[in-house]
Amino acid sequence: MKKLVFILPLIVALMSIAGCNSTETYAEQRDRENSAIGQFLVDSAINVISEAQFKSQGYTTDVAANEYVLFSNTGVYMQIVNKGCGEAIKNGEVVTVLCRYSEKNILTDSLISSNNVLLYSSIVDKMSVINTSGTFTASFVSGSSVMASRYGTSVPPGWLTPLSYVNIGRQTNEGDELAKVKIIVPSPQGQAHASANVYPCYYVISYERGL
Repeated sequence: MKKLVFILPLIVALMSIAGCNSTETYAEQRDRENSAIGQFLVDSAINVISEAQFKSQGYTTDVAANEYVLFSNTGVYMQIVNKGCGEAIKNGEVVTVLCRYSEKNILTDSLISSNNVLLYSSIVDKMSVINTSGTFTASFVSGSSVMASRYGTSVPPGWLTPLSYVNIGRQTNEGDELAKVKIIVPSPQGQAHASANVYPCYYVISYERGL
């Protein structure tokens, strides 16, 4: 009986939230999402730079100054932590890319997916990527991806944004570092669940060239 007393208010609260969400327009949901991103930028003391400044800096971001470049056409924010060893994916090249990542729902301030936790430490998310004249498309390899098991094999467009600016290599020499980025991804550039439910995600991702 005590358990029921605690559970019933929770059910009522969840139904109330669902009811509110069902009456929210898409524009209102996007406004809420944008407000959450804005607050995240403030709370994280992120220094936003323009694409023009990013270009003038040699397509780098100053990690010490906590710089993130905002891509105005997509709303994705990116910080390049490590540019990475090896070389960029060439035009026409099809590459297997291995990813370690963590995914945070910015609206709820909660970790919702990661292969950097003990449970999934043996799994490195694998995606097949092709560069077509500077436009990247990709899909997760089913059975080799935590992301695919949760959201399907489509790679969030936001995950592909960094590929134009980092090298995708392997650690073969002492001192080699894998490409690593931090990105803020609004729902239109996100995974299927984020897109359908209109919430932004924060990712920390490393990219490694597969064999």
